[in-house]
Amino acid sequence: MLQEFNYLAPKSKNELYTQLRKYSGKARILAGGTDILVELHNQWVAPEYLIDIKKIGEFHGISYDEKEGLSIGATTVCIDLIKDRNVNKHFPLLADAAHRIGSPQLRNRATIGGNLCTASPCADMGCSLLALNASVEIGSEDGTRIIPLKEFFTGPKKTQIKKHEILQRIIVPTEMAGAKFGMHKLKRIKGHDIALVSVAMARTAKVLRVGIGSCGPTPVVTEDLPPRASLRAVVKAVEKVVSPIDDVRASKDYRLFMTRQFVETIYPELFKRS
Repeated sequence: MLQEFNYLAPKSKNELYTQLRKYSGKARILAGGTDILVELHNQWVAPEYLIDIKKIGEFHGISYDEKEGLSIGATTVCIDLIKDRNVNKHFPLLADAAHRIGSPQLRNRATIGGNLCTASPCADMGCSLLALNASVEIGSEDGTRIIPLKEFFTGPKKTQIKKHEILQRIIVPTEMAGAKFGMHKLKRIKGHDIALVSVAMARTAKVLRVGIGSCGPTPVVTEDLPPRASLRAVVKAVEKVVSPIDDVRASKDYRLFMTRQFVETIYPELFKRS
């Protein structure tokens, strides 16, 4: 049974900013609802206010500019990312990653911003966006700030967003447009499941980068590597940033082994497409 809460549905960013400031520490955000509604139903959280941001048009949609890159509104749902022409043309890794999220029903509801703000170590969009050197725009009454996604996650279920702030959009730089890519996700079953390990790799003429999920407290990314870095150098860079654990789903050693296997599998594909 749901506990009582006050439902708010601001229609503009400024209205939202005011509410976030006024009810700081007492409110939770509702976007797609795929996580927060479960938490409410199970009484894991009991906010006094639930702020629905779906009516704020500026937070939704995808656009591409050759100078500024790809902009993804925080309330854009996975299926929109999968179907978007510019995403498939310039950043197909993102469409691939979004397609790996849950079931068709979930992809129709789950938002890209929500997937990141949940800050799960196994968030499907995290490792792909990290591989593409994405940034996030955070807004509040104090103004907006843009930070690299690799600095956004601070721990399991924790981000840099303050209680009076909101994630507004995700930005993928033009320099990563057309990147050769590969992604693998290890699950316990063939159907819809969260990742035991996920690896996304992106390579352009100037850089090679690897994003990894479920191998640490947060999704992580390697340092920027030369575009023709050796497989050994890539594996070494990955091992430097991962810190897998033993849990009920998989052992530390198995996660590390499969991470290496995925890197070794994806690596040659990046060059075959050149």
